[in-house]
Amino acid sequence: METVLLFVLAGILIFPAMWLTIGALENLLHPEINRVFTTEVMDMGRLRADYPDAYALVAYRRIQSKRLTGWAFRLVVAWELLAAVGLWVGTLSLAGAALGWGGAEAALLRGIVGATMFSATWMAFLVIGNWFCYWFGHEGAQNTHFQMTLWGLACVLLMMLGLLII
Repeated sequence: METVLLFVLAGILIFPAMWLTIGALENLLHPEINRVFTTEVMDMGRLRADYPDAYALVAYRRIQSKRLTGWAFRLVVAWELLAAVGLWVGTLSLAGAALGWGGAEAALLRGIVGATMFSATWMAFLVIGNWFCYWFGHEGAQNTHFQMTLWGLACVLLMMLGLLII
């Protein structure tokens, strides 16, 4: 039973690992795709254009500096890469433990760390996006970040359940 459980959990964790790896690589290879939205959110451009009264109340939060938004984007990409590595370490550790190449508890803990890093990515976007009022004009991004948070938390909970079973 332990072997099957470890393979199942590795199979569950590999999908956010693949998803985040693709996203991080896209941000490395084609940064202009997402960098423009990072800048737009931090500049509060859609809020300013579409909801000027709301913008007037929170305009002090706006960041216009291309340098600062560029550094913020690079920090996000670095974190995504680190989180992707954490997910792959967890996935490979779980698969290795299923094959008898390591301890199940240590593998599950690595899986928990990777899944927590994945969740933290999206939780941070939700909190920072809230600061910049990104629900005004970036509702799709907010919804995606919320769904990714839930996906990551489900992975964390399944890994923790695995610890209780093993």
